[in-house]
Amino acid sequence: MKLGFVSAILPELSLEDVLKFAAAERLACVEIMCWPVGKAERKYAGITHIDVTGFTKTQADEVNALCASHGVGISGLGYYPNPLDPDPAAAKVAVQHLKKVILAAEKLGLKNVNTFVGRDWTKSVDDNWPRFLKTWKPLIAFAEDHGIKIGIENCPMLFTRDEWPGGKNLMTTPVIWRRAFSDIPSKNFGLNYDPSHFILQWMDPLSPLREFKGKLFHLHAKDVRIRRERINDVGVFAYPLEWHQPRIPGYGDINWARFTAALMDVGYDGPVCIEVEDGTFGNTLEGRKAAVRVARNVLQPFFA
Repeated sequence: MKLGFVSAILPELSLEDVLKFAAAERLACVEIMCWPVGKAERKYAGITHIDVTGFTKTQADEVNALCASHGVGISGLGYYPNPLDPDPAAAKVAVQHLKKVILAAEKLGLKNVNTFVGRDWTKSVDDNWPRFLKTWKPLIAFAEDHGIKIGIENCPMLFTRDEWPGGKNLMTTPVIWRRAFSDIPSKNFGLNYDPSHFILQWMDPLSPLREFKGKLFHLHAKDVRIRRERINDVGVFAYPLEWHQPRIPGYGDINWARFTAALMDVGYDGPVCIEVEDGTFGNTLEGRKAAVRVARNVLQPFFA
């Protein structure tokens, strides 16, 4: 396994500075954010460390040379929109840009693109399913044609009032994964697994690893603390941000020794990228860098 981090936490840095930071902190890889240039639609979104619009092979060669000069790899390209947005125009933009990310990954010689499948949060899973298949069957076929694996993060995107009641990402649980992988049976369709989202759903984060070991394309290392004293006040049906707190690895409820041991047991040998959404380190650049550094110190003993 290779330990890295997600570039979304350092939006003010250039790609070169992100790679310099990774090298200085002895991290092997970075998941590079590739949102369209422009205003972010939500926190941790809208970050562009590689602009994939009009991305050429010459630009790809320059990026790869930069990575080589710092001794840091790219674990995958990341873009996390809602391709099933109930607004057809917004969904179309997401799908079109995702194809650009796939093409850029191919030019860079990468294997992984990470994203969400999306969801109309006002509808049930069953009611979303026909549109999911209509959108994602051709997207996965497009990824296959270009040799790219699509890793779907299992984040529910259900934290606040505007995401209530269904959340904005469909693929959150094993029962949904089985159905999706059955209906779109492709070796290029898998998971960017984040164990913290199982903690949020009161599930065992080790529980899906063995069954879905062949679908683990990429992993996020993020933790979460369930504020049980707050649940006693508001109950679990309150918005999740009322009773849970995103943390870096080691500061939440996940046992990382057990988790990494389970990854080794199932033969996972891909990237594990620290994702920082932990506000306790502050909003300054130095605070966010410190969060990456502390998380690395927690996880590094488990990596060769």
